[in-house]
Amino acid sequence: MRIEVGLDLLHFALAEADSLDVLEKYRGKCEPTFLFYAGGELVAVVKGANAPLLRKTILHQLEVEKKVLAEGRERIVVTDEALSGAAKCPPQEKDGGEDGDIVSSEKKACTLGIIKPDAVAHGKADEIIMKIQEGGFDILSNEERTLTEAEMQVFYQHRAGEEAFEKLVHHMCSGPSHLLILTKTEGTEDVVTAWRDFLGPCDPNVARREHPESLRAQYGTEMPFNAVHGSRDREDANRELTLLFPSFKFSDKDTEAPQAK
Repeated sequence: MRIEVGLDLLHFALAEADSLDVLEKYRGKCEPTFLFYAGGELVAVVKGANAPLLRKTILHQLEVEKKVLAEGRERIVVTDEALSGAAKCPPQEKDGGEDGDIVSSEKKACTLGIIKPDAVAHGKADEIIMKIQEGGFDILSNEERTLTEAEMQVFYQHRAGEEAFEKLVHHMCSGPSHLLILTKTEGTEDVVTAWRDFLGPCDPNVARREHPESLRAQYGTEMPFNAVHGSRDREDANRELTLLFPSFKFSDKDTEAPQAK
């Protein structure tokens, strides 16, 4: 494959988890993990021997890196909790804040995305992340962790009176999720609406009828297992980002009042 795509940008290296302390959390796992680095930064992760996804990720990251080098574009950095803090953090802009603040890139508006436990358990997280990037979204932060019951009770407090509330909270705490801070590369400033449209209707069955190319149509099964979450509006996005990313610093566009239509 190096001959096919060119030798200059693509290099392969094999690391044995049993021999490197920094890879300790990868030990004892039967599936391979492929870490993609560019300029010393972690830019993508593929878990499992998924040859089509691996090839697609390689080609995509090569195209991205070419644009970074030729046009000076910013690299989008991801994190992987198994690296035990060894990977570098996402790019940060300082605006008088404290170290460790995550700031929206180029002052663009942001929203929250969550790849839910059902999609992660089915091994679809990396594939969904690839589709998100192909859809024109920038991932400013990608944090994989298991959400707590206390977090989800606050997160879904607007649904506390519903019959499905406890089931929803239980599902969201049932395993690891990917928490994403998203912005839009181009084409629209309303990233919240763009992300909701990209997800499709909440019910996967409705999504398959009305929006078959959407993420929920492709990866959801039935309610509440609809694979991905998106904030309802900008106010909700700000509230949810504050809850799950306490160090996140909002850009001016995030804090602007929505304009009447």
